[in-house]
Amino acid sequence: MFENLSERLERSFQILKGQGKITEINVAETLKEVRRSLLDADVNYKIAKEFTDAVKTKALGMNVLTAIKPGQLMVKVVRDELARLMGGTATDVNIKGNPAVILMAGLQGSGKTTFSGKLANFLKNKRGKKPLLVAGDVYRPAAVEQLKVLGTQVGVPVYSEEGSKDPVQIALNAIKEAKATGRDVVIIDTAGRLAIDEQMMNEISAIKEAARPGEILFVVDSMTGQDAVNTAREFNNRLNFDGAVLTKLDGDARGGAALSIRAVVDKPIKFVGTGERLDALDIFHPERVADRILGMGDIVSLVEKAQEQFDEEEAKKLQRKIEKNQLNLNDFLAHIQQVKKMGNVKDLVSMLPGMGKVVKDINIDNNAFNGVEAIIYSMTPAERENPGILDGSRKKRVAQGSGTTIQQVNRLLKHFEDSKRMMHGVAKGMAKGAAGGTTRGIPGGMARGMMARKMKKR
Repeated sequence: MFENLSERLERSFQILKGQGKITEINVAETLKEVRRSLLDADVNYKIAKEFTDAVKTKALGMNVLTAIKPGQLMVKVVRDELARLMGGTATDVNIKGNPAVILMAGLQGSGKTTFSGKLANFLKNKRGKKPLLVAGDVYRPAAVEQLKVLGTQVGVPVYSEEGSKDPVQIALNAIKEAKATGRDVVIIDTAGRLAIDEQMMNEISAIKEAARPGEILFVVDSMTGQDAVNTAREFNNRLNFDGAVLTKLDGDARGGAALSIRAVVDKPIKFVGTGERLDALDIFHPERVADRILGMGDIVSLVEKAQEQFDEEEAKKLQRKIEKNQLNLNDFLAHIQQVKKMGNVKDLVSMLPGMGKVVKDINIDNNAFNGVEAIIYSMTPAERENPGILDGSRKKRVAQGSGTTIQQVNRLLKHFEDSKRMMHGVAKGMAKGAAGGTTRGIPGGMARGMMARKMKKR
């Protein structure tokens, strides 16, 4: 999402490259380019100006340490201000109440229904809740059917009333149903319109008054830029919502909505949708987003994604096999499948510091692993356990079974052996350093350091 903004900001900082000190002149030149970068990203003009004014005040008021170059100092100031502009810290969703009631608001096409399914999946799998989805869009039968499909996919029941045109009564009946069936969170999907109109606002206000939600989330399509900010203002004036949700951040949005909404309505962005998959939902962390915008990566989020997929006991078994140099292709296959579950491969790589720019123009297909998996699946259990027995005739059979060539089979085996040798060497080095331990599949020393920094930020 922020690729263009990242490039423009990087060029802005080039003005200070080679400068011995920060002066009012070179700061003014740099911030002129920064402001242009923000405006090009569809950030509100007033917010862009206030942002650069704040950066200028801080930059000129700081003494440049001997170990810090002016350009580096400016990056830090901009990073801190970006994080502050987007809210500073992550804000959690309110799920208090018996049951907790969450009301969705937004225009038609903003992604409310899909987000409702994603949120139900998130609360069920990551918070241990038992949600109930409510089909409150009484005008579009397709929306009801879509919610039912999503509910089936995530294993969450959907409450609907066929033929009813009273969304207020549906919401009240759904809350009674939740209490009767032991559901502790009620997520109400509501109708939207192609544009803000009085009827829609009156309807959702009536639902709010009757259902008394503990959380109102405004769902907005990040592709709409400044229109998203204007819509947020209108909805907030009527509903006083608790937080915003930005959908479709995996598209080519310029990012202005993410940088502007908090400043305009003074409400936090709580979630961001990053893909079509029902687990493609992330808590919005302003500091991490600021780091990614400035090319610093997002190691903490990468670690968290890994922790979600790697079972601690399995990770310990894997480490013991690595230390004994006993890895086989079954382990290799399991690792590939875990990485695929972590999400879009290109997004994962871009979380590494400095890699966002490197992979920007590279097409990393999520199906790239399919050929590798096909080759391994075409092997017998004995061959996966001991790849060394694969001779010419066996390789030919595997290539034919997987629809690949003998050369591709050889490349996979070589890559596996190289990886096995490298991981064994790293494990031996860590053992000598007495770092020890693992944190769900991540080497102990590195993981502890990352998590310590994360706790420090909190």
